[in-house]
Amino acid sequence: MDEPRTIEHRQTASALWLRERRLRLALLIAFVESLIVLFSDHGWWYVVGAAFLALLAYWFIGRRRSGVIYEITWVAAVSQLLAVLVHVLWVLVKTLALIVLIALAVFLLAALLLDRK
Repeated sequence: MDEPRTIEHRQTASALWLRERRLRLALLIAFVESLIVLFSDHGWWYVVGAAFLALLAYWFIGRRRSGVIYEITWVAAVSQLLAVLVHVLWVLVKTLALIVLIALAVFLLAALLLDRK
């Protein structure tokens, strides 16, 4: 059975709506932004700057307020930090793949050069 939703103290209906969907919103924003950064010619330093600003906004404004402002700053900070994390992981995976490819090429070259028939 579904229990009726109760609005927490000093929370509006819009704040409650955002609170229920904030992780999904943050993931959606981070996904779209990551796709734009990964497949465009623009640098990703603006994402780092936006993450820094969003984190500062959450830390100094959002945590001191309740309701919609808190939820918006939380979504902004989480989505920007996830976008930075996606880019860092992308670079690490690309670098690891390149290292494995080079090691495989060296191994195959050595195998061909040492093959004496």
